[in-house]
Parts: sequence; C-alpha cells; structure tokens
Amino acid sequence: MTATWMQRLIEVEVGAVAHGGHCVARHEGRVVFVRHALPGERVVVRITEDTGGSFCRGDAVEVLQASPDRVPAPCPFAGPGLCGGCDWQHASWQAQRELKAAVVAEQLHRLAKLDWEVIVEDLPGGPEDWRTRMRMAVGPDGRPGFRAHRSHQVIPVDHCVIAVPDALDDVVDRTWPPKSELVVARDAGGRTHVTEIGPPIVRRGRPVPGPSRLRQGSGTATELAAGRTWNLRSDGFWQVHPAAADTFAEVVGDWADCRPGDRAWDLYGGVGLFASVLAEQVGPTGSVAVVESSYGAVADGRLNLSDQPQISWHPGRTEVVLDSPGFTDAPPDVVVLDPPRKGAGKVVVTAIARSRPARVVYVACDPAALARDIAVFAQHGYELAQLRAFDAFPMTHHVECVALLRPAR
Repeated sequence: MTATWMQRLIEVEVGAVAHGGHCVARHEGRVVFVRHALPGERVVVRITEDTGGSFCRGDAVEVLQASPDRVPAPCPFAGPGLCGGCDWQHASWQAQRELKAAVVAEQLHRLAKLDWEVIVEDLPGGPEDWRTRMRMAVGPDGRPGFRAHRSHQVIPVDHCVIAVPDALDDVVDRTWPPKSELVVARDAGGRTHVTEIGPPIVRRGRPVPGPSRLRQGSGTATELAAGRTWNLRSDGFWQVHPAAADTFAEVVGDWADCRPGDRAWDLYGGVGLFASVLAEQVGPTGSVAVVESSYGAVADGRLNLSDQPQISWHPGRTEVVLDSPGFTDAPPDVVVLDPPRKGAGKVVVTAIARSRPARVVYVACDPAALARDIAVFAQHGYELAQLRAFDAFPMTHHVECVALLRPAR
C-alpha cells in the first residue's frame, strides 16, 4: 500500500476550481484537492485526508503568492480546520460568482457535453447577513456550533456572519444537550424558531432510526413568497435566502408559461411554492399535480393552498408515484421539478420524457446532478434551451440553477 501524506506540508501551484469548494493542484504525480486557496496562487498545503490513492485533500495553511481576488475572511471561524460551512470567504464576492460559474460550465461540459456560457447572478442583500435557516450541532460540552469540513468535530461559535442578524442570539449564549442538533429558522415576521433534535439512541453500535430522535419546540414559521403568506413547520424545507423563493418562483412561472386548462406536474413540490404559480396560470379548468415525499410538507401545502382546488397532492417518492397506475394517463403540458441534491436520476427523467411535455423547468441545487440529468434528457430527445444560475448561497460553493428543457428541434 502506498504510504499516505497525512499532515505532510507540500508547496503547490493552485490550478482550476473544482466542484465542492476547492481547487485542483498536482504534486509528485498526484491530484491534491485544496481548500482555502484560489486559482493561480502558490500555497503551502497541509494534507488532511489521504487514503493512499491517486488523490488526497488538504488545506492551504500559508499563501506564498496571493491571487488579486483574495480578501481577508470576515469570519474568525473561517479557515483551515475551522467551520466547514463557508468555502469562499477568502474570495471577493465577484470572484465567488465567477468561480461558481466556472464550476457550472465545467459540469455541463464534462457530464452533458454542452459548451454553455454561464453567468451567476447575485441576489439582493450582499454576501453577509442572508441565511435564514441553519442546522447546528452541539458538542460534548453542550456548546452549539458548526461542523468542521468532512468531520464530526463541532466548532463552537458565538455568531455567524452569513446568518440574518439576531437569528442566533438566543441559541449561542446557552448550552444544549450534548450531541443533539438544532434547526434554527428566522421567518419573514422576524421570529426565531429553534427545533431541538435529540441525539440518536445507539444500539449495538448503530443509531436507531425514526422516532428515537425526539423533537421539541418546532413551531410554525410564516413566510412570504409568490404573492402569498405561507404558514409551515419551522423545521421543514424553505429557501434559506430571503430573496430566493420569489426569484425562483418568478423564473419558473416565466418558463413554465402555462395556458388556462393546461396540465402541469410539480415534482418534489415541497409545500407547493411553484404549484401556486402554476395553479394561477392553468386556472380552474386546468390541473396541477404535486408530488412530494415529505408528508409534513404535503400537510402544510394542503392548508396553504386550500383555495386552489385545481391542485392535487400525491404523497410519496417521485419515482414511485410516477410509476403508479393511472398517474401518467393524462400527460402533462409542463413539468416542473426541484429534486434534492442527488438530482432526479435516470428513472424519473425517463418517466418525464416519456410523457412528452412541451416544457420542463428544472430547479437544481447541484450543478453535477443537473448536468447528469440533462444528459439523460438528451438521450430522450430534450435539449437545454435556457439556463440561469443564482448565487443563493454566498460565501459557500453552493449555487442554484434553473434550466428550461424542450423537445429538440
């Protein structure tokens, strides 16, 4: 077995950005994925992860030749070995968007065989003070914080520069049950909701799934988007950037472009944000079928959209619902999907393509998964017609994309 380089210090020239919040360098014939560096820099890297294969991972612990895009990190908890939540605090905001655009373009080129010019658009508010929902971990000493990169280690914090102001004030100044987790949500009304998730019960060395994880203090959050007021579980899914829900709903509505009487599918539909837009377009003579695996989200959606009888709710995993008897008997005119980070996958994409909608609007939080699914759509005769990318997660490597696919001409 090849000896590993763990904790070894090496000097490298930093190459291109890669998906995941790091850049690529090479040393002695091996690939090194480097965090806390920027393309073109010369840095000293401490190897933090190495299994002896063709690549390893490391942190830039000293910058010998800095990029003009480098800036001081505004957070004292950002840096090698510290909080793993923010990947690009050492880059200017403009540079962050350019790095993300390069990643999206590279994924489309490599996985979907598309050469596409990508521009990552900013959302209002700047790179700090934007995050309304956070998941925190509690260390053995009861202090809340965030995990280090690719680690279970909890880094205690007393503030977070990307959190909306005051969101963590009543969280970080007290102790919590060790090894528990906290879901913190600051809603549109300025109220902070904290859900405590108890540590899992471990039996025979393994955590017991499901109800063994006790939740307390969930509450109901109020959000505003798409011209509506939404009341939903505070620990459920909602966009974390204050401007994201409205922005994405507007783009989805523009590209869906349903007509009165149309049929639409809203897959991975959550509480029905996009369904509300589609329902207004199709009107009382049309239909919108929402598929969502979270029964809590479905319950919230039904309550919030009870005034839209043209919306039907189908709880369950998307691939299962699409394969259920009768669901695809009436093909849709438009399909909207917002899958989790892993993407929709071949089964779901194939089912959508077989239904032959005139337009598919795909909302993606992972550019690699989006590119893979676009490649599958292409195998079924669909082509990428438009794409917009948004910096909905400043300081991090995450980027949100909305893609429009149509039957190839």
